[in-house]
Amino acid sequence: MKTKNPKIRILLVEDDPNLSLVLQDYLEMVGYDIVLCKDGEEGIKMFKRKGFELCIFDIMMPKKDGFSLAEEVRLLDQKIPIIFLTAKSLKEDKIKGFQVGCDDYITKPFSTEELSLRIKAILKRCMFGTGNENDEDENIFNIGKFVFDFENMLLKSSDTEQNLTRKEAGLLKLLCLHKNKLLTREIALKTIWGENDYFIGRSMDVFIAKLRKYLKSDPNIQIANVHGTGFKLEISE
Repeated sequence: MKTKNPKIRILLVEDDPNLSLVLQDYLEMVGYDIVLCKDGEEGIKMFKRKGFELCIFDIMMPKKDGFSLAEEVRLLDQKIPIIFLTAKSLKEDKIKGFQVGCDDYITKPFSTEELSLRIKAILKRCMFGTGNENDEDENIFNIGKFVFDFENMLLKSSDTEQNLTRKEAGLLKLLCLHKNKLLTREIALKTIWGENDYFIGRSMDVFIAKLRKYLKSDPNIQIANVHGTGFKLEISE
């Protein structure tokens, strides 16, 4: 069954010629527009030339590995979803993958159907909370002295302006929607990362620390830990 949106363009960077052709054929069959590159250097050149909605990167590649490629992509685009393909199952690699900005991590061998389902889930998560783009009430939040523009991933005050990553923006929006209420770790992890996993949770703690840093100039704002179960955005009126 083909995807409802045949115009979604995916950059696939995989050095295994057999696997890459199988993935390309399958993803094109279900309706995606696939651009295939054989190494990281070719991948970053192609990314700069064409617009993509999603990236799939192998980690172990010649010339430029997937981690380095993802870091370069993130300098150019904070929003685009990235999936890593890897033969490794090391927890350290998984943590590093999420820290450099990936959205999912699939360990080989995997089925093409699994990859297709992961792609659909990630594209759905990336649309989280956007709603009607013309309804600013859904995307603009007042946080103490700050104004948070979710759609443009921007946190600003009268004297500062901070560009956020997509995960930072998504996490801050969840906190805003739960203002002065508990946001459980489980809800945050499943909404932003797609799964509740201890090692991904460690990555989320890094993002919470960054948000605290961005908001620290207003003493009336606090992101509090709640008994190890989650977080609460506390704003003193």
